[in-house]
Amino acid sequence: MIAVIGLVLGVLAGLVVQPVLPSLMEPYLPIAVVAALDAVFGGLRAMLDGIFNDKVFVVSFLSNVVVAALIVFLGDKLGVGSQLSTGVVVVLGIRIFSNAAAIRRHVFRA
Repeated sequence: MIAVIGLVLGVLAGLVVQPVLPSLMEPYLPIAVVAALDAVFGGLRAMLDGIFNDKVFVVSFLSNVVVAALIVFLGDKLGVGSQLSTGVVVVLGIRIFSNAAAIRRHVFRA
């Protein structure tokens, strides 16, 4: 319940404050969001499987975001940023859909 309250307060704070993202970080925000979603779906799957560990979740969440952003940053420096961005999104998308399928099987027994 605390997480839900924190999420609601965070969304409300974002709507009220309307933070401005520096233009240098704009290419990394979508990748960071997809990486964070991967960690969230993985955490939900682990919770339903009964193996959730909060420390593992936090480390997974942060490391997914940092590694994905570093891969895209490296791609930008090498001149292949859009290709690496697409690769990261595809890999994380596959993981998200795999976790979503496992969650669906667990919840609906199908």
